Amino acid sequence: MSVRTLLVGCGRLGGAILSGWKLTGSVPMAELGILTPSRKAVADAAAADGADLSPRDISSVETVVLAVKPAKWRAVSEDLASQVPVGATLISVMAAVRADAMAEVWGHRPIARVMPTTAVSQARGVAATWGSTSQARDAIERLFGPLAKLVPVEREAEIDVATAMSGSGAAFAYAFVRALARAGIARGLTDQQALDLALATVAGAVGKLEMQPDPDGLVAEVASPGGTTEAGLRVLEPSLTQLLDRTVAASLERVEDLSLGG
Repeated sequence: MSVRTLLVGCGRLGGAILSGWKLTGSVPMAELGILTPSRKAVADAAAADGADLSPRDISSVETVVLAVKPAKWRAVSEDLASQVPVGATLISVMAAVRADAMAEVWGHRPIARVMPTTAVSQARGVAATWGSTSQARDAIERLFGPLAKLVPVEREAEIDVATAMSGSGAAFAYAFVRALARAGIARGLTDQQALDLALATVAGAVGKLEMQPDPDGLVAEVASPGGTTEAGLRVLEPSLTQLLDRTVAASLERVEDLSLGG
């Protein structure tokens, strides 16, 4: 079969996307080409299922997923753009690289930007999406719909906000669990006890929030008036709100700084 989907880059995020495609079967491996400068186990596994790690003929490619480091996208794109059909769609999962910059190299092809979390590897991700045309939006739905909850945005600039909030947010969540565990360790729990409690508590809370997406209502449900939870929330909430606002602002500022060099 000819290559219909071309994955360019198979690092942390590209590899997660590839794992999600294999898991869900949403992209047939026999129709997938993968370009990566170094051997990756996930790419080798895809090759065993029929993916082409050295595609020489990409004249039938319908969609290119660009998952390289933002600093390298121009060099990679200049080699590829002339080989990919003019009607193909370009989907970027890179932070900070704007569509107008990509169009300088890729021309008037439909361009989409997707900012997924690495949980796409288990088909449990979330992804902010923006597409320049209906063809681009259809390509997003086909390739990423099976892997993630898609959150479309109307303006491309909102992808940068999503990058700062959701693209980076998994690390913020891990840091919260780590800090909660450390608070238990400081008061006598073992490292393992504290981590088990913190992780299971947060995972359970997220699971309930998925079924009942009402954060205010769930906070009120747990925090009985005059109880221990309410006492803790009086300390946590004002600080947490301000801290996360500054955290997202700092990430967004960095995205904007990086985009200036795109």
